Amino acid sequence: MSKSAYYLGVDIGTTSTKAVLFSNNGEVVSMHHETYPLYSPTPQVAEQDPDEIYIACKKAIAGAIQKGHIDKDALHLVSFSAAMHSIIAIDVNGKPLTKSITWADSRATAWAEKISTDLNGHEIYRRTGTPIHPMSPLAKITWLRNEHPDTFEVAHKFIGIKEYIFEKFFGEYVVDHSIASATGMFNLETRNWDTEALNVAGITEEQLSTLVPTTHVLRSLRPGIASELGISATTPFVIGANDGVLSNLGVNAIDPGVVAITIGTSGAIRTVVDKPITDPKGRIFCYVLTDKHWVVGGPVNNGGMTFRWVRDELASSEVETAKRLGIDPYDVLTKIAARVKPGADGLLFHPYLAGERAPLWDANARGSFFGLGLHHKKEHMIRAVLEGVIFNLYTVFIALEEVIGTPEKIQATGGFARSDLWRQMMADIFNQEVTVPESFESSCLGAIVLGMYALGEIEDFSIISEWVGSTHAHKPIKDNFEVYKELIPIYIRISRLFKDEYRDIARFQKKWVHEN
Repeated sequence: MSKSAYYLGVDIGTTSTKAVLFSNNGEVVSMHHETYPLYSPTPQVAEQDPDEIYIACKKAIAGAIQKGHIDKDALHLVSFSAAMHSIIAIDVNGKPLTKSITWADSRATAWAEKISTDLNGHEIYRRTGTPIHPMSPLAKITWLRNEHPDTFEVAHKFIGIKEYIFEKFFGEYVVDHSIASATGMFNLETRNWDTEALNVAGITEEQLSTLVPTTHVLRSLRPGIASELGISATTPFVIGANDGVLSNLGVNAIDPGVVAITIGTSGAIRTVVDKPITDPKGRIFCYVLTDKHWVVGGPVNNGGMTFRWVRDELASSEVETAKRLGIDPYDVLTKIAARVKPGADGLLFHPYLAGERAPLWDANARGSFFGLGLHHKKEHMIRAVLEGVIFNLYTVFIALEEVIGTPEKIQATGGFARSDLWRQMMADIFNQEVTVPESFESSCLGAIVLGMYALGEIEDFSIISEWVGSTHAHKPIKDNFEVYKELIPIYIRISRLFKDEYRDIARFQKKWVHEN
């Protein structure tokens, strides 16, 4: 590699697109991000304008290149990460018939339930690796077919947001195996579209993009695009993968036995295996990184958003105090929670404020405090919420253990990793050492390492271990673990017992809260 080699990683996320320019030793040279709105006129709707994201993507790339002050010829590649599960109906002229329907959109809930119970959903999951849930394009397309037939009938193709952008750049509809493996319609063994899943959705292979490996390279940008981006027209573009699997690569959680746990707004737990694996109980996903690397794990809806809810709805006086003192309100709240013993004196919180994906895969799930007594105060509730988020991730961890065995190491990332209390909670609840890697923009870093691999600049992913160090390490405290060990079975039983109640209260809320 030349001394002047640079690599651009682009991450098309739920709230923004960011572009990060790296040098050939993994250091960040420059970065730029552009935000865009999420349109949610009702609680069930979560959409975005695909053209707003396309414009943001171009601005992010151009911004990072401009800030980096590099020669065009020194840019070796652009490689992409993208959020999963989006779907856009496109007409024959390439115009969107719908907005980009994101993973958070729950309008397909009833159809996901029907696929699961009446249309052989579990067997489709076992072949495709995507749990049957309203987040999946399989459920969304089925919903469009049955509830919006006028749109469905004129749709030429059904694509995700990365496919939309790549078509704008190159004039081709291509989808990488990684994004495809999160649609619920990609057969993990054959690496082709799954016939039964397509039949359920009511579409043909021709209505989906052409499948390509995550290492697929495109080189000829449409006229005018290169000058907008500030790069050479022949710069290699690597299609890349989805943001989850690339985050594992970007935090050096790719070796056997290493688990990456992320808590941002939502959360996820993932590990890499060498062949596709699905769960007989349907609790975890299996997505593609490369033809030799598969990522299994589970996403949770309720991570940092739950702590934000506490801040906004339960802690107004603490927030005001923090503002007067010039302190981060979250630091104040974690200090308050730290005054309470592990286990919050017998108060449990199920953090299902936005339904839940893994391990329940139940969009109807709702949050609750359990065990609340007169001896509990606000600080107990704050601590119970923080513990509840970790308990929920631990239930996904249990599912992973059953499928792949006990992991050996946890790499923890995301906004929660700034909190010493939350990191120690994770070590105590999981009874495992928790390490916080020294990484920056892990999905973008993972994208450029995958891109280097695609172009043959590296033979494997071992270079990532040279680029990612560690900042914090926490070992479990035995006494704390003993407390949590008693509470975890209670926590799990409650969520299992409440399935019918979750359904009924969700119906009530839809009827009397959201529509009135």
